[in-house]
Amino acid sequence: MPDLRNIAIIAHVDHGKTTLVDQMMKQCNLFRENQSVRECFLDSNDLERERGITIFSKNISIRYRDVKINLIDTPGHADFGGEVERVLKMADGVLLLVDAAEGPMPQTRFVLQKALQLSLKPIVVINKIDRPDARQDEVIHEIFDLFIDLDAGDDQLEYPVLYASGRNGWAIHALTDERKNLSPLLDTIIDRIPAPKDNPGPAQMLVTTLDYSDYLGRIGIGRVFRGTVRRDRPLVIIHRGKVAGRIQLKDLLIFDGLERKKADEVPTGELCAVVGLEDIDIGDTIADAEQPDALAGLEVEEPTISMVFRVNDSPFAGREGKYFTSRHLRDRIFKEAKTDVALRVKDMETTESFNIFGRGVLHLSILIETMRREGYEFAVGQPKVIFKEKDGKTLEPIEVLVVDVPEKHQGKVIELVSQRRGEMTNMTPKGGHIRLEFYIPSRGLIGLRTRLLTATAGEAVMYHRFLNFDTFRGAVPQRVNGSMISMAEGAAIPYGIDGLQDRGAFFISPSDVVYAGQVVGEHCKDSDIIVNVQKSKKLTNMRAAGSDRNIVIVPAIQMSLEQCLEYINDDELVEITPKTIRLRKTILDEHARKRLKMSKQISEESSE
Repeated sequence: MPDLRNIAIIAHVDHGKTTLVDQMMKQCNLFRENQSVRECFLDSNDLERERGITIFSKNISIRYRDVKINLIDTPGHADFGGEVERVLKMADGVLLLVDAAEGPMPQTRFVLQKALQLSLKPIVVINKIDRPDARQDEVIHEIFDLFIDLDAGDDQLEYPVLYASGRNGWAIHALTDERKNLSPLLDTIIDRIPAPKDNPGPAQMLVTTLDYSDYLGRIGIGRVFRGTVRRDRPLVIIHRGKVAGRIQLKDLLIFDGLERKKADEVPTGELCAVVGLEDIDIGDTIADAEQPDALAGLEVEEPTISMVFRVNDSPFAGREGKYFTSRHLRDRIFKEAKTDVALRVKDMETTESFNIFGRGVLHLSILIETMRREGYEFAVGQPKVIFKEKDGKTLEPIEVLVVDVPEKHQGKVIELVSQRRGEMTNMTPKGGHIRLEFYIPSRGLIGLRTRLLTATAGEAVMYHRFLNFDTFRGAVPQRVNGSMISMAEGAAIPYGIDGLQDRGAFFISPSDVVYAGQVVGEHCKDSDIIVNVQKSKKLTNMRAAGSDRNIVIVPAIQMSLEQCLEYINDDELVEITPKTIRLRKTILDEHARKRLKMSKQISEESSE
């Protein structure tokens, strides 16, 4: 297929990947004249646009020099590594985008390692070269060292290097070249990325991504590795090495620009989508019915974090959400598990709760936020790390943590990470800033971001990626402060909040309606306290000049969804509704909580 190239674009979060793709699309005339085009076109999901990160992989194609280039935009965050591992199977080469100031980061290493293992041809682009703090010479050396560390082959080390500004839409081979457009980059893609090899024989296609349409049903997206897939020819699905049954395609689609167009046949090396197969799954092979040969399946790294999703049983249940029953919750979670290979679901003993396993807190919080916006109402428990047993030893997930921080704050960062069983492995000065690298248990990362930002006045930037499972590192300090728990149901009164402000910090504002058992603030001591925020001033007919105190309410602490998940203890839940996020105790009744605590103490004493 000399007129076809398949290339995946990989980069760390916020290194300008999606912006560069925008410019490539514009310069290849992918948009009609007078068509209004928004920034970061491929970040089509609302959450992607709000957070400025790519979450879901997407495919488009552009035409340049009469060659069709299939571009695959990949997520940059390690929590969405399940997406990356799949889509790289569809590519013949990778465009490695690196920020000219930050250099290669943890996620860059993670994705590049996957690409090199698949023997993909790399092209390196040093992006944001017009930044005032750009240090392109050092970054080039760091990238070469990274390739060496990842055991790149001799041919992979002969990669071309280009300098670019994705926002301004130009790329150059040398810093002295004229800065006009992205033609040097597009020329390099066509000249250096190999075209798919012709592989005649019975049809073989590997499904690497699933999509869903209310009109078409499940859509399998993948690459044809052998022969030609024809819409009118009988095919079979091979699931985990076994033929699952004969199929007949309703439609066969190829990627053309930003759209999917119908095709009667798709040749070797082309990317396509198959429609009309309800039982299709990621990693399945679609093969010729007469010679059903299976392709090697997809290997995806195991989850490291688990979280309990359960039906909302608070007094306010069902008031704000459209879907709040266990059936609704179950159907939505299992639907997500079919399209996200990094997600695992396990039914628990009760029919109203499910154990969800994912790659990290961000991975699961994106699912929670998506469900919330769809109108679901439910509650989730504390994120917990998954442990393994091997040869009589307990193993836990270890991650590489990188923190960029001003030099004046490095002592606080090292102290905080060390308290959480982190071991420093590297320290690199970066012109006024310092980059600290640690090996830290995944348990230690939960709640760490908030503490680092507080300790460094918001100047710390942290990234992490999964490394391996290693021996248990010992206890990690949990939240020290207790909770302030509402005594009753009703609207919070300024008078009641004012009288409790010396007891701790509040998460609610006056007039917010709360219920008994809801966590309304953080206690200044390490124990929980029951408070009455509905208390009002008793009115009498006596007045004196100094008897009425001046009420000044401190603004409530506003926490994001991730911060709430990282904040709660194991006896607390986060209540998720389309309009509100609340913290609450798992057992709402105060006396039931006391009875449970006493029974635990008695059982511990008897076991001793």
